[in-house]
Amino acid sequence: MDTQPRSRKLAVLFSALLLLAAFSVLLRFDPLLHVSGDQAPLNHGSLESPDCEVLKTHRPVAAELSKPFHAFTALLETLDTMQAHFYTIWQGQWPTAIDWTAAVMGTHVSATLAAMTGAWHYRTGTSSRHHFTRQDQEHENRINRYFTQITSFYFGENAFSLRTQAYDDMLWVVLGWLESVKFIKLHSDLHYAPSSYLDGSAETSRHNSTGWYAQQFVPQFAHRARLFYDLAAKGWDTSLCGGGMVWNPYLAPYKNAITNQLFISASISMYLYFPGDDNPSPFSFKNPVRPSTGLPPAKAHDQRYLENAVEAYQWLKTSGMTNGKGLYVDGFHIRGWKGGENGSTGTSKCDVRNEQVYTYNQGVVLSGLRGLWQATGSRTYLDDGHQLIRDVIAATGWNARGTGWRWQWYGLGRNGVMEEACDSWGTCSQNGHTFKGIFFHHLTLFCSLLPSEASSENELKTFAADEHLSGWHEKNCRDYGPWLKHNAHAAYVTRDDEGEYGTWWGVPARNTPSEGFERIDEEALELPPCKGTDYRNNDVPLDSVWRLPSDQRWQRSEDVHDESMIAIRRKQSDDRESSDVKSWDANDRGRGRTVETQSGGLAVLRALYNIVDSKR
Repeated sequence: MDTQPRSRKLAVLFSALLLLAAFSVLLRFDPLLHVSGDQAPLNHGSLESPDCEVLKTHRPVAAELSKPFHAFTALLETLDTMQAHFYTIWQGQWPTAIDWTAAVMGTHVSATLAAMTGAWHYRTGTSSRHHFTRQDQEHENRINRYFTQITSFYFGENAFSLRTQAYDDMLWVVLGWLESVKFIKLHSDLHYAPSSYLDGSAETSRHNSTGWYAQQFVPQFAHRARLFYDLAAKGWDTSLCGGGMVWNPYLAPYKNAITNQLFISASISMYLYFPGDDNPSPFSFKNPVRPSTGLPPAKAHDQRYLENAVEAYQWLKTSGMTNGKGLYVDGFHIRGWKGGENGSTGTSKCDVRNEQVYTYNQGVVLSGLRGLWQATGSRTYLDDGHQLIRDVIAATGWNARGTGWRWQWYGLGRNGVMEEACDSWGTCSQNGHTFKGIFFHHLTLFCSLLPSEASSENELKTFAADEHLSGWHEKNCRDYGPWLKHNAHAAYVTRDDEGEYGTWWGVPARNTPSEGFERIDEEALELPPCKGTDYRNNDVPLDSVWRLPSDQRWQRSEDVHDESMIAIRRKQSDDRESSDVKSWDANDRGRGRTVETQSGGLAVLRALYNIVDSKR
């Protein structure tokens, strides 16, 4: 028997196996897939978290997220659940929220109402009500029901407390009420006769009876946005780091990504959408002759808002606040700062970087960039936004889907699903529970269609996109569609029997066998590394880096290692190991399902609907 053909076949087979092995090695070290530590840029110091400890445990994670659902229907159901389970009408509040997260909840509701009023099946193109079907009437009733809850929140919001809090807390208020103003304009323009409410004056509001009733609230909403913007703008500081917003006036100076991104987005939103304000409250008593002298009128579309936004983004872009993956780290301390008096400002530079990465730090700036393009016509802002989005998608491990390395940590998630570092631990605070929803809200704003007509009315000047630029922007946003759908599915499967969402997306409610899902063991799942100081979930450290010299608490605890978070993590690991696997739900740990986790589901569904489904 001739063995030549067999030996030839064996040689070919052996060569194929070698090629396959070589390909596997190359794939394993593909720069898009390989996990390596981010390096802080040269000339920067960094802070490592004092409470980093990796505790491995079995975790249930979804492998496939192909369960179909209708985005708009799911969006409505998610809003209904959020308001029915977490909002209390007589208080005008989400009682379990804290002040700043409540402001974000209001933002999400107003933005969802805007999506609802723009839905294709509701766009009548006429103000005549006799053309409405029963379904249209039900839809209108739903919009009015939730809008009245927004108006009650205006009175339920803890505005007096927020005036004394950190600058980022104040700026969430600004964005929230401007979102409500935008919704009122959109709903009025689509479904009611034109009116002159846009000047924001109380006099116009009183005498306007031709348009939607909600127009009467525009002056109040605009006034609150104006008050909080002016308060927050005091945080802009040029004595340290050459500019930038200080986060909190009650702590040692810390210039972080979120406060600066909020200032950019709030400033450009004030330029584009603020309708003016003639309300003199609060009154000043500094003038003994005229003690009732109040605030002067604030004009709409003031140029100073645009100038602030341009300056703030220029500072942020050149601050060195992004890491090797293109993601924004949290912020900067000033080396050697010890009170700011008698030469104790240290280096006066932003040179001690906190490497902690949060999802919302990648999102808020997106709406600012979209607005800056519209106000200046500079495409650079859109380029920067799309690059950031691509970096974010890569950092969720999108390119590793279907490989053996999909469960590794890529900076903002794994297997293409966005994840906060605290999600897998189950240790997220109300802050961390809110972050992913914020990212998707601002992504939705960024990916709104570019206007085809410029505007030059009163003090407002905006630019239009030509066909090429508009098509380019829309295509880029459309390309994010598969990733958006993947994350919307990942959020959707966390719902429990009551329709409430969990914080760790991709982990199905109840760890029971389910088609399309799999469990993985501790060898496959890489938990997020501890890098930087996670003060958003573990509280602000009691040390001289974060606290003012006048705060004596840190001097008593400087050398005391806080074991609280490690103890919580260890207990959760032990509980997991001793629990009934079939009844265990990873999203019941920690704070469990909250209004903040519900808002995350609401925001990602709205992003999927607005960016993808509504364009079909």
